[in-house]
Amino acid sequence: MLCLSFSVDRICFSCYNEASIFNKEDVNMTLRENTLAILRYQSYDRFPIVSFGYWVETLQKWADEGYITRKEADGYARFGDNSEADCSIMARLGFDFNWNSCVSCHNGLLPGFETELLETKADGSQIIRDSMGLICMIKPGVVSIPAEIGTTLTDREAWETLYKPKLQPSPARIPTAHLAALSDVDSREIPLGLQVGSLIGTMRNLLGVAELSYLYADDEELFGEIVDTMCGLCYENLRGALASGGRFDYGHYWEDICCKSGPLITPECFRDHIAPWYKKMTSLMSEHGIDIVSVDCDGMIDALLPIWLESGVNTMFPIEVGTWNASIAPWRELYGKELRGVGGMNKTVFSRDRAAVDEEIDRLTKLIALGGYIPCPDHRIAPDAKFELVQYYCEKAREAWNKI
Repeated sequence: MLCLSFSVDRICFSCYNEASIFNKEDVNMTLRENTLAILRYQSYDRFPIVSFGYWVETLQKWADEGYITRKEADGYARFGDNSEADCSIMARLGFDFNWNSCVSCHNGLLPGFETELLETKADGSQIIRDSMGLICMIKPGVVSIPAEIGTTLTDREAWETLYKPKLQPSPARIPTAHLAALSDVDSREIPLGLQVGSLIGTMRNLLGVAELSYLYADDEELFGEIVDTMCGLCYENLRGALASGGRFDYGHYWEDICCKSGPLITPECFRDHIAPWYKKMTSLMSEHGIDIVSVDCDGMIDALLPIWLESGVNTMFPIEVGTWNASIAPWRELYGKELRGVGGMNKTVFSRDRAAVDEEIDRLTKLIALGGYIPCPDHRIAPDAKFELVQYYCEKAREAWNKI
């Protein structure tokens, strides 16, 4: 999954100041207050219905079917989560807000590489160097993640000349004026997160999965230097963002460092090299009143979960139910109420029928009763989803979960 975090000036701030579903005359708490209360195991008066966006192909299909406008589909494709288009589509479906309601600093290569076409194959496949320096193959008609076939980060010389200079702290990375304008939490209708970066996932994007593994085995010193440079940049950006005067309801990491059978790096490597930076950053967030810290990591995260919790990351997102029936319930038994969760809604029911949606809502209702948990469709809603079933889910889930 790509990390989609958008600059402050592209966010539709009406999403933050207006409740799209709730009648404010009927509630005492805002969506923001309700969401934070749930994740803190406190009393709340309404349960939010949360989304995490859509495949672009899904919106193109819905536009063809007449459920949304072409302008909305194109607007989301261009500006993504929490844009004006996203807010409009969520309102049509019945979602209250997108969990990726985050603002961010620039934590990546600055400047990035120029995307370069290296070769075109006879079948039309293209080999490109992307903005991260990763060499990928893109096949015609395939919309999933491109195949990694190489990297520009081949050795220490490449690191020191082509990458390290692009990963240095700079005031240009922190949109101070925009962030400072986000100080009034009392007028905020939905929670606002600060995307605090990626401590290992972006490194994976520079090297590719195979080369990341080889580097750790062949040159742990260089591996550690790259980690410290990239994590140090995230830390400095976090310091700048928090010093801006902006106030944020949660911190949010993106990693995607696991696959369906477990982590892409060993837990020992994660504990030795990555966890110290997590602890440093979550401690800083805590000093600024941020007590909810979530991580977006796909795959089977179980082996890394205790390390995240020890390091101050307390909210898992997503919870991958679709592949191996992951659930917050066994995690809660192991780790108690320190662990929270957002996700775990099996979006495949959107391609089936109302009975399947009802069954999924019933399953999730039992998990909500555990506290500290907010369902959200795992990953972005896929093109096989039926618009009317997503609407039905939002309507029926709201009815069921406000009775708990």
